[in-house]
Amino acid sequence: MSAFKLCIDWGNSFVKVALFDQNDKITDRYVLHSDEVISQLQNEILPRRTFAGAIISSVTNQHKEVVEFLKEVTPNVVVLDSNTKIPILNAYSSSETLGADRIALACAAYSAFPEKNNLVICIGTCITYNFIGKNRTFRGGSISPGVQMRLTAMHEHTEKLPSVKVEGDLMLIGFDTETGMRAGALYGTAAEIDGIVAMYEAQFPDFNAILTGGDAPLFAGKLKSKIFADPEILLKGLNQILKHNVPQTR
Repeated sequence: MSAFKLCIDWGNSFVKVALFDQNDKITDRYVLHSDEVISQLQNEILPRRTFAGAIISSVTNQHKEVVEFLKEVTPNVVVLDSNTKIPILNAYSSSETLGADRIALACAAYSAFPEKNNLVICIGTCITYNFIGKNRTFRGGSISPGVQMRLTAMHEHTEKLPSVKVEGDLMLIGFDTETGMRAGALYGTAAEIDGIVAMYEAQFPDFNAILTGGDAPLFAGKLKSKIFADPEILLKGLNQILKHNVPQTR
């Protein structure tokens, strides 16, 4: 029986789990709430499978119990942090404050497009712009508020603007306060993304942009830039890092 590689992306809202086979193909994918991860691992994901290793990238501290649980299943458990060995160079000056998810995105982008200067744009709670040059070096990028964060900020930092959700009527010209706020948040974000992509493209030859993140589908048809969408790129990056740390998983 071939051994699988277990990759876990523990985000602010959901936990994404993917199983990779020996050919680095995703065979199974799960989106879970944090309180059901162990039960799903026990009852659905782990039974009848063998694992060569597991890796977790987390933006919270809720993953620690899962790490201990996984150590009973496989001796090769990697918790991605600033001390983890990675298959690229890291030129970020404050590695201890760098989100593990950003490093995973950079590793996946370089693995998929080594001949390109890659910008990975991840749209979630925040939007991160992550640049990795074709010299295999992660340079950094920028961080800005996500769409819901922009809507929440407008409500919380004014006296009269309402609380507005991302979901709902959307048009370029809002017909009331709610749709005006939603249009500003979404189309403003789209304009930001297009503008930043254009600046990178003007500065770097052989440029490639990749879009991912939970809110990336909101921007289908709203961006002018040529951007390659890959909803699984973070999990693919975790797989690359796991292979780099546990040679027998290659």
